[in-house]
Amino acid sequence: MSADPAAATRPRNRRQLIVEAAGRVFSERGYHAASMEQIAAGVGISAAALYRHFPNKYALFAECADLMAERLVVSLAEVPSGAGLAEVLSAVTRVTVAHRASGGVYRWEARYLNGEDRRHLRTKFGHVVGRVDEAVQREYPLPDERLRAAAALGAIGSIAMHHTSIAQRRADELLLASALRVAATDPAASRSDARTVELPDRPVPRTRRAEILAAAVPLFARDGFASVTNGQIAEAVGLAPSAIYRHYPGKVDILAAACLQAAGLLSQGVDRGLREVFGPRDAVVALAATYVAYSFEYTALNSVAEAEVAGLPADLRRPVVLAQREHIAVWEEQLRLARPGLDPRQARVLVHAGFGVAVEAGRALRWQDSHDHRDAVTALVVGALGL
Repeated sequence: MSADPAAATRPRNRRQLIVEAAGRVFSERGYHAASMEQIAAGVGISAAALYRHFPNKYALFAECADLMAERLVVSLAEVPSGAGLAEVLSAVTRVTVAHRASGGVYRWEARYLNGEDRRHLRTKFGHVVGRVDEAVQREYPLPDERLRAAAALGAIGSIAMHHTSIAQRRADELLLASALRVAATDPAASRSDARTVELPDRPVPRTRRAEILAAAVPLFARDGFASVTNGQIAEAVGLAPSAIYRHYPGKVDILAAACLQAAGLLSQGVDRGLREVFGPRDAVVALAATYVAYSFEYTALNSVAEAEVAGLPADLRRPVVLAQREHIAVWEEQLRLARPGLDPRQARVLVHAGFGVAVEAGRALRWQDSHDHRDAVTALVVGALGL
């Protein structure tokens, strides 16, 4: 009996290659916008061949998310017990930077994994945070309930959330130094940098179109854009589902409006925050305080804009991306003035590290809003930036 030529040429690690390709596609496009056909093309196989390894897209997504967490667990298992903080964070940084193309899966794990898979994954991440916290507390003991550990991991993990081109070794060095500074920051003792932030007033829906947008955002934040129906949005506003189309051509246009609203509110906050600053360092602190205040004030809107923008069609995504780039450019310019030794790419990586700190520290605090929490997270962001 002759051997199957296709089987003879099939790589033994095909399942691993599929998961790697899937992680890249999910990270780039988001869970719902990614297709099995795109993932199969990334491996050079047909969609039918892909289904021989995974029964559906969810199973593939769950394995991608688990693999990412497992890599971190394994990397820390290789670090001796009692190792120094730099050694612990170096292990996490190396594996995160090496797999940055697929690491963005983390943005969607809480939205799209079922309860059991989510708990399994969070147990692994909890182990990682706990191991980092042990090292943080040995060198900088403070009763911060893992806040600095989560924030330091946020700085490192930020590399998976953007496409700034930078050499792997340089990224390792920048992110490790940033995470170490975060770990060394005492959030409660950094009140000298605390400042009052004047955010724009929360939008009051005065038209039916605005009411629809205001009703849709918390639904998108809670259930994910793809899972929410026009019927649910209409019910929240007290409309018939067909009435939605008199105000928005489709549900995706509501999402685009939410992303643009988020960008607009943040831009207004930045304009106000930079009115009375004294030098570039003060400007960077003002930017950090504004971003943190905005993240606490508009948690649902910000989470929707960050997690769902990748799924927008190109024509609707373009103005959102341009607004985001303009915001980052303001940070980059001020940070380079405050730290002249940074080149543009290094500054951009650190700006994103600051964003990652704000997100993970905010999550660790369960987004419970207070002046103390805002000041603490702002101090951690400033630490990440190296000021």
